[in-house]
Amino acid sequence: MENNRMNPNKPKDNKQKMFRFNFYWMYGIILLLLAALYMTNDSAGTKEIGWTEFQKLAKENVFDKMVVYNKKNVVEATVKSDKIGVIFPGEKMSDSLSPKVYIKIPSADKFSDFYDNAVSENKIDTQVSFEEGDDTMWSFLISFGPIILFVLVWIFLMRRMSGGAGGGPGGVFSVGKAKAQLFDKDNNPKVTFKDVAGLAGAKQEVEEIVSFLKNPSKYTELGGKIPKGALLVGPPGTGKTLLAKAVAGEANVPFFSLSGSDFVEMFVGVGASRVRDLFRQAKEKAPCIVFIDEIDAVGRARGKNANMNSNDERENTLNQLLTEMDGFGSNSGVIILAATNRADILDKALLRAGRFDRQIHVELPDLNERKEIFGVHLRPIKIDDSVDAELLARQTPGFSGADIANVCNEAALIAARNNKKFVQKEDFMNAVDRIVGGLEKRTTVMTETERKRIAIHEAGHATISWKLEHANPLVKVTIVPRGKALGAAWYLPEERPITTREEMLDEMCSTLGGRAAEELYSGQISNGASNDLERVTKQAYAMVVYYGMSDKLPNINYYDSSGQEWGFTKPYSESTARIIDEEVQKIISEQYERAKKILAENTEGHNQLANVLLEREVIYREDVEHIFGKRPWASRSEEILEKENKDDKNDKNNPKEQTPAPETGEEAPKTEDDKS
Repeated sequence: MENNRMNPNKPKDNKQKMFRFNFYWMYGIILLLLAALYMTNDSAGTKEIGWTEFQKLAKENVFDKMVVYNKKNVVEATVKSDKIGVIFPGEKMSDSLSPKVYIKIPSADKFSDFYDNAVSENKIDTQVSFEEGDDTMWSFLISFGPIILFVLVWIFLMRRMSGGAGGGPGGVFSVGKAKAQLFDKDNNPKVTFKDVAGLAGAKQEVEEIVSFLKNPSKYTELGGKIPKGALLVGPPGTGKTLLAKAVAGEANVPFFSLSGSDFVEMFVGVGASRVRDLFRQAKEKAPCIVFIDEIDAVGRARGKNANMNSNDERENTLNQLLTEMDGFGSNSGVIILAATNRADILDKALLRAGRFDRQIHVELPDLNERKEIFGVHLRPIKIDDSVDAELLARQTPGFSGADIANVCNEAALIAARNNKKFVQKEDFMNAVDRIVGGLEKRTTVMTETERKRIAIHEAGHATISWKLEHANPLVKVTIVPRGKALGAAWYLPEERPITTREEMLDEMCSTLGGRAAEELYSGQISNGASNDLERVTKQAYAMVVYYGMSDKLPNINYYDSSGQEWGFTKPYSESTARIIDEEVQKIISEQYERAKKILAENTEGHNQLANVLLEREVIYREDVEHIFGKRPWASRSEEILEKENKDDKNDKNNPKEQTPAPETGEEAPKTEDDKS
């Protein structure tokens, strides 16, 4: 009695386990029903008779044909249609049923003797055939094989629909289960903020989430509520997913990870069912973090889908997600993190306060952050003293964290390909060139005239960039084809938070230097400047339409940052469009004439650069400085370059650290491609 009082639910639990439904029972029941139907199908048209009665009926010529099975000593006799009433008196049967009788005979020899006498004395016309008899297993397979095959195929299809290895409770209904991958704190490698370099602002935002998961009472005692969700927004490869894993690792809580496309299915209602199941699992594991990557797959703004069906599965999934995010309690310990690079197309209801309260912008890393990222990815790589993380960071502007990881991996592969024991600075420079410009194509066949035209073009870029104050510092110029370009110029750009009109014009003038040099020194222009013209046109259009830097349309911006206001219509009239075209043409023409003027004033230096390029195919910053003299506008990037050049000259005196030929030396990522 005492045990029953202390544990009153124990008998109830045993009873539940005893009668717990198993879906495999359905398979057995169906198989038995099919077997029963098969066994009872012909019972109304068959009968077993004795040997004596058979002899009497056979002499009366009742049977149409008989089959003798020698091994079984059994005769199967088919009754004539007009004699059915003799054997089955009072039973109504169809003529097409062909009733049969079975007789156990003494032996096949005695049956032969009886049949011969019956034919000679009673003149019967029954046809007789002899067979050895069917094998029992073979008969079973013929009878039940199709049924068994049907059941097995059906079980296979149901298991595939359930998405799991076993049926178990739920069976086919597990198609609505969430496909989230659980990273548990006990059996998965932990990622912390130490593994996330840079992203200082984003980490500061999510540290509060970590603090709440570790010590929620600190906030709840004062009446505060932790944000229910945080949306990580940024370009691809900036570390949004890695940052979410670091939050889970720092908080030491379960981490559910899945993609937005995991909710989308062709079956109606499956997406909403998976959303419900995901939040049910999350509440059971609370406190925990649910991370939905690429949430724009289900979070796209409603009403803008091209699907004309009245019942859109994606919108139903989004509606269920909105309900679940606004349904669980504020202090339940379940926090939703999501990542996307298309925040402009998300539904406004998803971004309102109470769902995704915060938008954390994860932008491309700046100079210092790139230096930290290089420090993380250089840890497992064997490098020597020539590798400088700051120089690598300066030579990779606009690179994301994923790009930097690719640079480090490519450098290690290049060093291994050259049988080196350490990865050196030149390997990283070659890796940057390989990623930005493509693979060198020294086998490309070019005539001497084409090489000279390319040298004139590239020397034009180098000359004007050296003579303009706000142009990016030159690092290297080459006429060796690389990727889709027949030649390229590498620069080390300054990262400016604000760019002035004069700086933009200097960059445009430098970009147009190649086309201006072709016209000025060869008397003809070619299609080699197509990439230059594309970049200049886009920059001039941005100055007029976005930045308000034109004389006729000052202080006007026609750009919609939200992407939802103007749609496919232009926010200006046809007359304004004509003015925009005129202003863009004016800016480009002015800078083109300016480039030709600068080249005309430095014809001798330009020709020397072109000749050196033809001779060596690659020239560096010190070669340009030797011809034109030192630049009066020294920037921080140029100081770094000068320091590196001095170190390289000192290293040349040390045979242990001597670098290869110049064409595999330093390069920088920003290029002036000549032909796309």
